[in-house]
Amino acid sequence: MEKNYRPYSGYLFLLLLLAFLVIGITGLTQQWNPGIPGIALMLMIFLPTGFFFINPNSSRVITLFGKYKGTVKDNGFFWANPFFTKKGISLRARNFESERIKVNDKRGNPILISVITVWRVRDAYKAAFEVDDYASFVKLQSDAAVRSLVGQYSYDNFDDHQTEITLRSGLQEINHSLEHALSERLAIAGIEVMEASIGYLAYAEEIASAMLKRQQAEAIVAARHKIVEGAVSMVEMALADLSGKNIVHFDDEKKATMVSNLMVVLCSDKEVIPV
Repeated sequence: MEKNYRPYSGYLFLLLLLAFLVIGITGLTQQWNPGIPGIALMLMIFLPTGFFFINPNSSRVITLFGKYKGTVKDNGFFWANPFFTKKGISLRARNFESERIKVNDKRGNPILISVITVWRVRDAYKAAFEVDDYASFVKLQSDAAVRSLVGQYSYDNFDDHQTEITLRSGLQEINHSLEHALSERLAIAGIEVMEASIGYLAYAEEIASAMLKRQQAEAIVAARHKIVEGAVSMVEMALADLSGKNIVHFDDEKKATMVSNLMVVLCSDKEVIPV
């Protein structure tokens, strides 16, 4: 479990180092007892190895012969036991974009997908000791989370009457699920997922052409449906106006002929030529 460690001020020990330097030089020049300048010179060699500094949004994990002593997160100039091992862990936010991987969606269609993840180290102890390499751990777990998530959703929904969430239409829900899945997977390494979103999404090359034709056909059918629906309304309105204003009286046969002609004119995708 992470705990804070408070090292000594580096400026204080820098003054001590200068004092030992003065004592050593003065003892040698004034021919003091050899033990005093000797000890001062040994301390001058020993003390500098304990100096270290920490930049903002950085930390140092302190261990002594394999035993965890604490984590220093305050930025500044410090001094600690020279026998301490000080491993630097960055606490800055990082941006990771995964490679495009091929995955099968819920319907078995192969798709290409990549994700963009914004993350940072929240627990330096876990990042240093719970996993071997936390940066590689983020990469591998991101790929695993994407493969697991994509298998739960379809790429697209070709039925207008369904309300199923898809990878293409439900980006907000998908990104939220992805962020939640990544947070659970990366918690063991002390990683906080700040944001996760889909960066690239497309059908795989082997089915992209067929799916494009299917989408085009769907668009054409939907457009035709709207055209026919509008044409029926216009024909109904025309017959009602003609009959209501007593302009023309139609029997059933003439009504059928007029309806047929109007539907041809209104629904045709080419300019109608009278014959």
